[in-house]
Amino acid sequence: MKPYILPILLQVIGILVVFAEIFIPSFGLLAAIALSVFFYSLYLVFTTISTTAGMIFTGLDIAMAPFLIVFGMKMLARSSLSLKRELSKQDGVVSQRQELETYLHMKGKSVTDLRPSGMAQINSQRVDVVTDGEYIDADTPIVVTGVTGNQIIVGKTLI
Repeated sequence: MKPYILPILLQVIGILVVFAEIFIPSFGLLAAIALSVFFYSLYLVFTTISTTAGMIFTGLDIAMAPFLIVFGMKMLARSSLSLKRELSKQDGVVSQRQELETYLHMKGKSVTDLRPSGMAQINSQRVDVVTDGEYIDADTPIVVTGVTGNQIIVGKTLI
């Protein structure tokens, strides 16, 4: 058998193990195996072939590693292992409760101090509210100025 067949075969096995590391979560175990296969391959090249061939193998390993990792990540993005669907409103995914929209422009009274969050009484219900950063004392008339996410945003009522 030619002395360069085994090191080349070990290099290919190392590349395959690197790809396996990208697709299979092994907490670095497969990466350690790939490194040891690469190092053993380089050891064989340096000891059985020549120092020049070892330097060439080392240079190719260093140059190809980033490209292989990027290529593997791109393959992972296109594989069935990755999430391809986006959650959107068109698909019926709602990030906030629908009843919060009904509070928009309603008036109420702050139950606690709002600094900037606290409790308020709106439509005879106690709800968690936030302000736009202003401090509002307890028992102050408020109005709902917006609803974002699961937050009811309030401000002082202008009387």
